[in-house]
Amino acid sequence: MATVKIKFRPSTVGGGQGSIFYQVIHNRVIRQQKTGYRLYSHEWNRCLSEVVLPQFNENRKHYLLEIGDKIRMDIKQISKIISDYDHCGCNYTADDVIADFASKNPEYFLSPFVEGVIANLKVLGKIRTSETYATTIRSFIRFRKGRDVALSDMDSDMMMAYEAYLLNNGICLNSVSFYMRNLRALYNRAVERGLTLQQYPFKHVYTGVDKTLKRAVPLRIIKKIKEMDFSEKAIFDFARDMFLFSFYTRGMSFVDMAYLRKKDLQNGFLSYRRRKTGQQLFIKWEECMQKIVDKYDTSQSSYLLPVIKPFVDINERRQYIYAAHKINRCLKIIGKELNLSMPLTLYVARHAWASIAKSKNVPLSVISEGMGHDSESTTRIYLASLDSIAIDKANRMILNSL
Repeated sequence: MATVKIKFRPSTVGGGQGSIFYQVIHNRVIRQQKTGYRLYSHEWNRCLSEVVLPQFNENRKHYLLEIGDKIRMDIKQISKIISDYDHCGCNYTADDVIADFASKNPEYFLSPFVEGVIANLKVLGKIRTSETYATTIRSFIRFRKGRDVALSDMDSDMMMAYEAYLLNNGICLNSVSFYMRNLRALYNRAVERGLTLQQYPFKHVYTGVDKTLKRAVPLRIIKKIKEMDFSEKAIFDFARDMFLFSFYTRGMSFVDMAYLRKKDLQNGFLSYRRRKTGQQLFIKWEECMQKIVDKYDTSQSSYLLPVIKPFVDINERRQYIYAAHKINRCLKIIGKELNLSMPLTLYVARHAWASIAKSKNVPLSVISEGMGHDSESTTRIYLASLDSIAIDKANRMILNSL
């Protein structure tokens, strides 16, 4: 018959909190199950294998009472698993006991934990974050060949192997960092909830932001794109218009373009709040912008551009995502026709505006170094303090060059 013991592992850091783990012994084989329960050495009675409650700290007392209850429930569950095995008379191992316990406590595993986080983010309306976490966990599970992993088993060696897997599959360094930072954020959430101990598994993998080649095209390319004839190719004409509208509006991101409302255009100014940063921006409305808006019938819609359409059985976010994919596919084909050395995408318009503004000697404080900062936070600091009149003047200068 197997036995189960409660063990306390002190912290290797002086004065730090240690951890509780369970030891299952069967046929002289010992297996361990880690927990996320953390407490100080003086809060654990080794002889009685139980939590020692403080006399005066009520907050700590409440926490330790909860830990004690969880330990008792876990031991009761493991003991029942052992009893069931013994009752059926089948052969089993200590590993079987640990596996059964873990399967009945899915919160200790990465996939179900992340699924819970994603579901909660959706309830809170944080759709974009939930999507990035979903993309990350799919990538990691592919690396694991479909196998889930216990949170307590996520260590530095595993993360370095995942990093190597991504790089060997042609993933660029910034995308590797994207996956690692998302996975680290999820892991840290699990640590905060007491589901695993902090083992710093990401300390040897890349989580920074690497400088990338600028995705900008010169003014002559913008002119060529503007002058191309797509009168018989409506889908390419629309893609080109969205690219130009982004350029005309100082490199507005497509998600912000898609959600522009007609009411955002008043008294010759377009105002919107960036979905990525929450920053509110004002753009002087120009004739070239109006020409694009006038080309499309949006009379039945409250949106300024025909990206999100009413009376369509697809939610707004899906419409925006599908439109972005279609537009970028068309732009890449246009880019190939122009023999560009880089893929032409909507994001190129954003870089192009900043790069061309810099070439026109627009002050760096106005264009924030043409989006060339090492981090987006630095760029936001610059952009937040800009004089909108100076920006509009710079925009007029660029548009007049077309």
